[in-house]
Amino acid sequence: MTASHEPPRHVAIIMDGNGRWARSRGLPRSVGHRRGVDRIHPVALACSRRGVEYLTLYAFSTENWRRPGAEVSALLRLLATMIDDEAKTCLRDNLRLRLVGTLEHLSPALQDKVRAAVALNEHNTGLSLCLAFDYGSRDEIVRAARALAADGVAPLEVDERRMSERLFTAGMPDVDLLIRCGGEQRMSNFLMWQAAYAELYFTDVLWPDFGEAEVDAALEAYAARSRRFGGLSQGGTH
Repeated sequence: MTASHEPPRHVAIIMDGNGRWARSRGLPRSVGHRRGVDRIHPVALACSRRGVEYLTLYAFSTENWRRPGAEVSALLRLLATMIDDEAKTCLRDNLRLRLVGTLEHLSPALQDKVRAAVALNEHNTGLSLCLAFDYGSRDEIVRAARALAADGVAPLEVDERRMSERLFTAGMPDVDLLIRCGGEQRMSNFLMWQAAYAELYFTDVLWPDFGEAEVDAALEAYAARSRRFGGLSQGGTH
């Protein structure tokens, strides 16, 4: 049984700690969220340079709608700014921008903005930067099951392949490494299907402080592990 020396194809990050970062400095939560947005592109570039092909970031969960209205409004305004910025920087750096989640609760103008940013970068060939927005894994699985039923797939014909094809991440590899910042150690309804065999890495570093050194620490921890699938290691031995 040997450790993995190949970089993970798909890294997912739960970007936790924006509010605590701001509070510890006596700043409004909105400043923490702004700082968190500023970390997205540098981390994406760091992952790209290290051979990662897909990076999925938990930007806004289905549960985030329950936050105070003022904070939700601020987050949506920040999304609009972030999409404009990322559309340009992804084009410049050959990153492919992708949405994982839904747009149905956004204003028509913001929906158009997101779609335009994704379309602008669809022919880029570098790392796929996937923003999980209005995303929840349980909701995603329910939607996939409903899609199978609507397509007339018989119950006995439902399998993992057909289910995966109807998830938001259709066409993407499963998560190899899932990172959570901010000291919490739970999945929080994030990519539960796709991360069934992912290596989990937890760090106390808050997302606004997460950078290239933290990317390297997570990848080094991943490389030192022996991956197991259903009780077998990646090499196929017990």
